[in-house]
Amino acid sequence: MTAPSISQEREDLIAMLDAQRELFRITLRGIDDGQARQRTTVSELTLGGLLHHLVSCERHWHTVLVERDENAKLDVSKFDSEYRLAPEETVEGLLKEWESVADDIAALIRSVDDLDAVVPTPTSPWVPERVWQTVRFTLLHIFRELAHHSGHADILREALDGASSTYQRNA
Repeated sequence: MTAPSISQEREDLIAMLDAQRELFRITLRGIDDGQARQRTTVSELTLGGLLHHLVSCERHWHTVLVERDENAKLDVSKFDSEYRLAPEETVEGLLKEWESVADDIAALIRSVDDLDAVVPTPTSPWVPERVWQTVRFTLLHIFRELAHHSGHADILREALDGASSTYQRNA
């Protein structure tokens, strides 16, 4: 077996991100905006809040990869609303926005100079020193975020109405 080409690795990354996004989308299938805002566990998390976070997360990391700003600081003032579906937001609207962000990520993966290139990450109160990580690591971090929160979403959806991504994949 030969090693995959660089272009194949990029297409594999895109495919894996797309597949994980699709699992999350399946979890949202058939819910309305009211259900998306509903707490179904003792946690403050909601399906809409998780969707908002994932769109925001991918947009953030896209910006980090494109701008490569060595002076960037994470704007923690936005964290209060990070996991909330705002009153003016809808599931449908956020899903469309997420599709656009996903297209931007795919275009970036295909065009970035080198997946091994290192980029500066924004500092934050919990990581005050500048950290540099590869483009590949950053993309894998996005994948981890998607997978992590897909699990949360599955639990929230099951508590909402008994549905889960496993059963809904076949629906």
